[in-house]
Amino acid sequence: MEPVYKRILLKLSGEALAGTKGTGLDFDKVLEICASVKKCVDLGTQVGIVVGGGNFWRGRSSGKMDRTRADHMGMLATVINALALADALEQLGVDVRVQTAIEMSKIAEPYIRNRAIRHLEKGRVVIFGCGTGNPFFSTDTGATLRAVEIDADIIFKATNVDGVYDSDPKLNPDAKRYTKISQMEVLDKGLKVMDSTAASLSMDNDMPILVFSLEDPDNIVKALCGEDIGTIVK
Repeated sequence: MEPVYKRILLKLSGEALAGTKGTGLDFDKVLEICASVKKCVDLGTQVGIVVGGGNFWRGRSSGKMDRTRADHMGMLATVINALALADALEQLGVDVRVQTAIEMSKIAEPYIRNRAIRHLEKGRVVIFGCGTGNPFFSTDTGATLRAVEIDADIIFKATNVDGVYDSDPKLNPDAKRYTKISQMEVLDKGLKVMDSTAASLSMDNDMPILVFSLEDPDNIVKALCGEDIGTIVK
């Protein structure tokens, strides 16, 4: 297999790390995902990762809490997941660095663009925690921002569905899956594949996004090698 991308930004949801448990961490699932990431590294591709924190906390669903504080709690949840991914990758023999947008020097490097790119060039996986470091922005937006900053070729958005549909396939058995769609169409149709800020940022910076299912973690490798899976948003 030959990769068609030199540098990717993989966006993982926090829920993906919970497996069938729904919340928290299923470390067997984390290892399974990281084994596929290792295959990408072994093929010579540079990999950055942004992970959400929804398996522990969702700031926007926090009810009566102050939104800024709730979002800060969500950023901390992403760091828990980033450290879990780092541990799994290291167990598999992959060099990895965790960088966080909010400084926490005892457990991770601060996010510094040039340092992140240098790590990638040396074959290390870089995991970016804390999203953008700002409240009111999702980790999808954080992933798009980091992808643009590190000059990634594409964002791989690994989700619980196998692409972008015109309606919720869980509710509508006749939902149509797109093979290709533009960010403007995503915005115009109000599709829930990503928030509007992430869609606009990727559109403004010509950053394509491939949306596919993580049910089989090796879909990451298949996507890397150009197999026809998921939906390309560009």
